[in-house]
Amino acid sequence: MTKRHVSLPDSAEAGVRAFIEEVDQRLSSDESTCSVVEDVLVDLHGDREAYERWQNGEDVSPAEQVRLQGYDPCNTTLESEYYAEKDEEAFERSKHLQWLWRQFDATPMADNVEFALRFRQMLAEHLFDEVGENCRFFKGITFTYGHNISIGDNVVVHDDVHLDDRGKLTIGDRCSISDGVHIYSHDHDVVDQTAVENFHTIVEDDVRLTFDVMVRAGCKVGENAVVGARGVVQSDIPAHHIAVGQPAKSVKVKPGWEDVAEPVDEGNVNRQAEREIPYDLPEDLDVFDEFERDLSPPK
Repeated sequence: MTKRHVSLPDSAEAGVRAFIEEVDQRLSSDESTCSVVEDVLVDLHGDREAYERWQNGEDVSPAEQVRLQGYDPCNTTLESEYYAEKDEEAFERSKHLQWLWRQFDATPMADNVEFALRFRQMLAEHLFDEVGENCRFFKGITFTYGHNISIGDNVVVHDDVHLDDRGKLTIGDRCSISDGVHIYSHDHDVVDQTAVENFHTIVEDDVRLTFDVMVRAGCKVGENAVVGARGVVQSDIPAHHIAVGQPAKSVKVKPGWEDVAEPVDEGNVNRQAEREIPYDLPEDLDVFDEFERDLSPPK
């Protein structure tokens, strides 16, 4: 859909530009990422006065202390922190940036679209493995780590999308990811759900994933394809195909691409195994099984 240009008043635009440039410069410097995130969140949440009182050793309530400590990402944990196979070195920085992204979304300013889109684009350039130009990241987007995501130019990711990069996730140019889409790059064994396999999931150029689509780990959605609302992609979708349903099946080729697309009846091949990403765990890793079940078959 063609959009009209919208701009902020000059005074607001100057403040937005100055703030984003300052945070960008600090994240690009040798300054501790943890410190930058903490400082930015204190101000974004309007808590500088209470923070200074706490830093000066004045009395604060236990609830205030927990809130103020929580601006520092080093005092927080994320679900992905528990994943045994994660890259510890990469995660140390991406955790801090992910915390800033999530806590920014919890502020009223996250609904100021012109400001928020530019702020998230700047954060994505520090967090993701690769990100192109002119991307539009809306509110409520979550990801596992962030550092295993590559996104091309002019991509739009709408509200409440989950980009799972426990494995690896690649999204091409000019893709449209609608509200509520979930794209996965890891899968669980059907018997022992603590056994995890990671994959490379691929969404090629010009793809449209419409409302509430789910893409299974290791699948590829081909160039210029469309997946209909609430479709569940369990196998590869060929380029230029329209796929619908649960599981999503190719039902037709987009008009005009019939001469270059695979026939519909040759689609829907599962190539997940070709995109598995193997990993090894250290022998001395301290692990736990949160389910503690006996998985032995009944005798």
